[in-house]
Amino acid sequence: MKLVLLADGSVGAKFARFLLEKYPDDLSLIVTAQINDIYREAVAKGIRACKFETEEKVLEKIESGVDLGILAWWPNILKTPLLEAPWMGFVNTHPSLLPHNRGKHYNFWALVEQAPFGVTIHRVDAGVDSGAIVSQLPIDYGWCDTGETLYNKAQAAMLQLLTELYPALRDGQFTSTPQNVETGSFHRASELEFASKIDLDKNYLARDLLNLLRARTFEGHPGCWFDDAGSRYEIAIKIRKVR
Repeated sequence: MKLVLLADGSVGAKFARFLLEKYPDDLSLIVTAQINDIYREAVAKGIRACKFETEEKVLEKIESGVDLGILAWWPNILKTPLLEAPWMGFVNTHPSLLPHNRGKHYNFWALVEQAPFGVTIHRVDAGVDSGAIVSQLPIDYGWCDTGETLYNKAQAAMLQLLTELYPALRDGQFTSTPQNVETGSFHRASELEFASKIDLDKNYLARDLLNLLRARTFEGHPGCWFDDAGSRYEIAIKIRKVR
């Protein structure tokens, strides 16, 4: 196996360490978003690594005969010809139960839309999170969950799914099922701010308002907001099950 790994964030870092410990000979190239601990650990173990600058520069560093590429919590969309460099193509980690909540802010929209939630590994095609599904792990959630807890649950589940699936990926022993994107949903990053606004003069179902408020509750991040008398206010909530 010759693997190209593009890794970022906590999931990318932990998966890279998993590979460095258990499958170091598989790693042909590790690409990171910046010079970080994973980059330095790879270099220290004699694994080729580079910081992502452009797709063209990454393509120049990929060895011929590379089998597979994995995007582990990678923030950028890749394009051809880089996508076609590995002969088995790339698979991506997406923290939603595709085809639900393709695109951005999966944890917010799952709660707002009360959509099925989970994590997905899928083939990468020319679209956005639209490639055929390789494997999924559903995640249950309830009233006590927030945007923050779903984010944390998705990180843990994604690392579990990646590490459990990797032996099949490296052996090429995996299948994929095309998505029906018309049955799911897609959201852009630009939608979040407007969707988080509370209109003080609008009638809401209590259920919908609570879902909206907890969807945007995430420590250290902006919450839902409203304007009144020239001032802006933010809201975060906590729901506790008592019996």
